[in-house]
Amino acid sequence: MRFLNDLAPAHDLTYDDVFMVPRHSTVASRFDVDLSTDDGTGATLPIVVANMTAVAGRRMAETVGRRGGLTVLPQDIPVDVVREVVEFVRSRHLVFDTPIELSGEQTVGEALSLIPKRSHRAAVVVEGGRPVGVVTVDDCLEVDRFTQVREVMSTTLVTVPADADPRAAFDVLDRARVKVAPAVDADGRLLGVLTRTGALRATLYTPATDPQGRLVVAAAVGVNGDVGAKAAALLEAGVGALVVDTAHGDQDRMVEALKAVRALSPKVPVAAGNIVSAEGTRELIAAGADIVKVGVGPGAMCTTRMMTGVGRPQFSAVLECAEAARAEGGRVWADGGVRHPRDVALALAAGASSVMVGSWFAGTHESPGDLQLDSDGRAFKVSFGMASARAVAHRTSSESAYDRARKGLYEEGISSSRMYVDPQRPGVEDLIDQICAGVRSSCTYAGARSLAELHENAVVGVQSAAGFHEGRPLPAGW
Repeated sequence: MRFLNDLAPAHDLTYDDVFMVPRHSTVASRFDVDLSTDDGTGATLPIVVANMTAVAGRRMAETVGRRGGLTVLPQDIPVDVVREVVEFVRSRHLVFDTPIELSGEQTVGEALSLIPKRSHRAAVVVEGGRPVGVVTVDDCLEVDRFTQVREVMSTTLVTVPADADPRAAFDVLDRARVKVAPAVDADGRLLGVLTRTGALRATLYTPATDPQGRLVVAAAVGVNGDVGAKAAALLEAGVGALVVDTAHGDQDRMVEALKAVRALSPKVPVAAGNIVSAEGTRELIAAGADIVKVGVGPGAMCTTRMMTGVGRPQFSAVLECAEAARAEGGRVWADGGVRHPRDVALALAAGASSVMVGSWFAGTHESPGDLQLDSDGRAFKVSFGMASARAVAHRTSSESAYDRARKGLYEEGISSSRMYVDPQRPGVEDLIDQICAGVRSSCTYAGARSLAELHENAVVGVQSAAGFHEGRPLPAGW
């Protein structure tokens, strides 16, 4: 990457401060662009779901992994729960989504409490392991909540065989004019569900898998306590990457934690952070990190900069740290501050191998929180920062009341924020589509067929606030 007219700015920059200049391109289509990362995780998309309790769970890990991204489970999840989640994710089908299964005796009320947990908005009624009907939200409208689902389900089933080609499955669903269909094995037993959009996505995305062909999921560990023992347990559980995580990564405890992890000779990539300087990047790579997480204070739930004055504008931080990491044979993840697809593209142009996304994905069906409605009937989920009082209370639940109270006094981060579900993009896959469309287009503008070429070819200019505002679309008239 280079700056327009080779004029490097005299001050640090955020994503809003910069733009990319179009260049001559021989890339004919967005579909000719390869978005695979080079960080060793097996991800085929440069998207990492941040290790936030309100964002990263097993449904998120399954769905994002199926589309090629990576999810990092938070450090405050007990190891036995992480093991269950890893086993669940690795056992998921690479094409079919995990269904909501109901018996015919269950009620419409039970169906309505479960269906919102899936973006395909349907449940499969099963008898003897075989699908006998499908229930959607529309089937349950204006129906008594105690009505059994067998009375409202659709029994005209279109099923998809286990070995169905995604393109052929799309044509089957399209001809039948159904949005979702159960997928079955040779004996007719339920394997999963497939939507028309899901079949289409299966032709566009490549799942992130391990050498055994299973979906990958990562997990985080902190820098306090017996880091080596917990890291060993996570590696034994089968995580595809290990993230050593703390708000201030440039410290002795991080170096000690990395050495403890390296002593285990992990066969998966090790990420560590967070830092914002070339010096910090080199230190963590020297201590054993394969990937360095870059970002202090840019996240939507983070109040670090307002509380402490510490941090750095994210674009400049990523640019400097990515250059330092590559010189040492490492890579960086740009962690935080992305609010539009353009921000993801700019982070990748600056040299990041992947971009971590947190709050942006919190308001989706796949995030762990329960779907709630505000007084106007708008759906939302509650998100919170990982240094907030709420997160600290959860993380220190095993400590004494006195120690917990002391730590609770020094919170940083928002403890409760409503993340509204976009009716046009209610699922994380909808947001991934939006991000990938933007990044692929950015690559074509830069004449790049890969992320490496994007970083090599990108020409970036600096703009005023008015320049950024000029590029924003108008939702209505003048």
